[in-house]
Amino acid sequence: MRVYLPSTLTGLGSALLAGQVGPPPVPGYAVTAALREWYASGDLEELEYMALLLAARASLRLLLADPAAPRRRVVLAAELDPASVEVSGELTDAGRVAVAVPVSLTDVVSAHVDDEAAVPDIEAAVAALPAADGGDGDARFVVDGAEGHELLWYAAGELIHLIG
Repeated sequence: MRVYLPSTLTGLGSALLAGQVGPPPVPGYAVTAALREWYASGDLEELEYMALLLAARASLRLLLADPAAPRRRVVLAAELDPASVEVSGELTDAGRVAVAVPVSLTDVVSAHVDDEAAVPDIEAAVAALPAADGGDGDARFVVDGAEGHELLWYAAGELIHLIG
């Protein structure tokens, strides 16, 4: 099962040192029944892209929690045994999962990371998150603007170069 794990460059560095993402439960996003119902018109590729976008949005929250982290969203894509993945049954949590075990870096198949050119928009989105959560429409527009930046794809063997 493909699971998209939100992270930051700081979190990626810690994972590289530890050889795993964790401790459990490790939050992530995947194609779940709730996501299929929420995004009914999509094929598997579109649904996986939606799970990736949800993880990228969660990465913004990790950046808000870590002011020292470089302002670039990071999403790790991992192939995991479905038995280790607990799925949220709530439609409001479409795609949200929790991985019950630490995720070995050998299970990570790729990373998706913002280009450095996205940093000003990501900074603005992170700063706008609290107001957006409070219902401010202008702040929501700023947060949504972060999604205007496509995440760059990196193979698992290239992860070390992202934190250098």
